[in-house]
This record gives sequence, structure tokens and C-alpha cells, in this order.
Amino acid sequence: MSIENVPRDLRGLRACLVCSLVKSADQFDEDGCENCEKFLNLKGDPDKVYECTSANFDGMIAVCEPQDSWVSRWQNINNKVRGIYAVSVSGSLPRHVISEL
Repeated sequence: MSIENVPRDLRGLRACLVCSLVKSADQFDEDGCENCEKFLNLKGDPDKVYECTSANFDGMIAVCEPQDSWVSRWQNINNKVRGIYAVSVSGSLPRHVISEL
């Protein structure tokens, strides 16, 4: 698992509203979302990080081998990067972000 995708602290964690990747707000601001950066453009935009991620999520799954994991297939994250994922995330993307997609 890539160390960049693992939260550095258990406080202040947020989950991506698109792919459920869990990192700190600072990590999303520094690196963006490794799965969704192409279209969300979170890197370097703290306002967008707070709009497109949620602190309200349940459970965490550590995914080391996404292609081989039945849990990854069950959560539909088997084509995502290695990392920590939320089991479920509460929240929705703002309308202006959805219209940009």
C-alpha cells in the first residue's frame, strides 16, 4: 500500500464523496484524490476539498490488493488505488460540482 494514501492521523479524517477514499483534509489538499483528481481537482483547493469530501462516514476498509480482494469487489473499489476506504459516506456533491462533471 502506498504510504501517501494512508491517513497520517485518526483525527480530522474525510472521505471522498465520489470514491470513498479516506485521508485527512490536509492530505486531500496536498495530493488531491488519487482516484478522482482528473475531474474533481481537489489538489491545492481547500474549499473544494470540504465540498467534495465528508467527515460523516461509517467504517473503514484497508485495501492492499484491490484486484484480488472480495471486499474490494463487494464495495466496488476493486479498480481504485490502494488505501483506506469508507464503508459508507454521507453527503452529496454540490450542484455546481456535478454540473462541471
